Amino acid sequence: MDIIYSPDHQLHRGEFEFYRGELVPCFEKPERADYVLSAVTAQDVGTVCEPEPFPLTAIERVHAPRYLRFLERAWDSWTALGNTRDAIPAVWPIRGFRHDVEPDNFIAQLGMYSFDSGTPFTAGTWRAARLGADIALTAQRRIAQGARAAFALSRPPGHHAGPDFLGGYCFINNAAVAAQAFIDSGASRVAILDVDYHHGNGTQSIFYERADVLFQSIHGDPTTEYPFYLGHADETGASDGVGFNQNYPLAAGSSNAQWFAALDAACKRIASFAPDALVVSLGVDTYVGDPISKFKLDAPEYLRMGSELAGLGLPTLFVMEGGYAVQEIGLNVAHVLRGFRDLAG
Repeated sequence: MDIIYSPDHQLHRGEFEFYRGELVPCFEKPERADYVLSAVTAQDVGTVCEPEPFPLTAIERVHAPRYLRFLERAWDSWTALGNTRDAIPAVWPIRGFRHDVEPDNFIAQLGMYSFDSGTPFTAGTWRAARLGADIALTAQRRIAQGARAAFALSRPPGHHAGPDFLGGYCFINNAAVAAQAFIDSGASRVAILDVDYHHGNGTQSIFYERADVLFQSIHGDPTTEYPFYLGHADETGASDGVGFNQNYPLAAGSSNAQWFAALDAACKRIASFAPDALVVSLGVDTYVGDPISKFKLDAPEYLRMGSELAGLGLPTLFVMEGGYAVQEIGLNVAHVLRGFRDLAG
């Protein structure tokens, strides 16, 4: 298995975020990827490779060009105002406000393109996020060329980023970019399975009206868990996409048996869809010791998860998402990849 990685993910290094009304050190930190790299290397689950460069047009297939232009110039716009600390939004255009006219004021722009105050923009954010897309596209190309599996080891994560908005530590939706690249390279159908504790609201938003990309997500119930406003079981798609979006919301504290029952249902739906490739948004914040999540998975469950995904028999691209128990994140990811490798061969 090729593991696509670049140390330049460290260019995105948020200092603080707002969490439950307090300004706290960022949970999403560079050490996350470093621990994963160390663990997958130590357990010899694959070969570490550098990403290839891809044109911005590959990202524009799922993100609005206006939004990407904002991300590219955001730090310069922020510092031009005399600021040196991280940029965090403070105003948002909610229901009844206009979204079609981009304000000239950078603070208003930042709010227009975001949905929370926990996603700081730093000097290196654009470079790291842009590189994350290259990592996902490189992994996708390896699979399109015949590899059974690949792992896009990038940060910041991506599954909360929508067509024209950031949030949840995410700026570019790497899983969506990779799924679209499969379609653009000849795949008829692609499935995305999101196993992060938090619903992949951005991915759902991107593909909600499409029948060529099946989205399945297992996550904390949005009535109590972030990102709150999407991820309910009755969200099944719209227009051509009706029936191609399925959410499996689970109550905080759900048992491992309940989690794997949802995984079994998702895998059956993926198998019936018969995709040409599977993209897995691999969040391991389902871990029992994660500081901001409330499921109970541990090492044996992550091995089992990998085995069950391998059992689908599909070319599979793993994309790194959440997981904030920093010292344990590497082992948990390595166990998923080991479980997959040991069954897939």
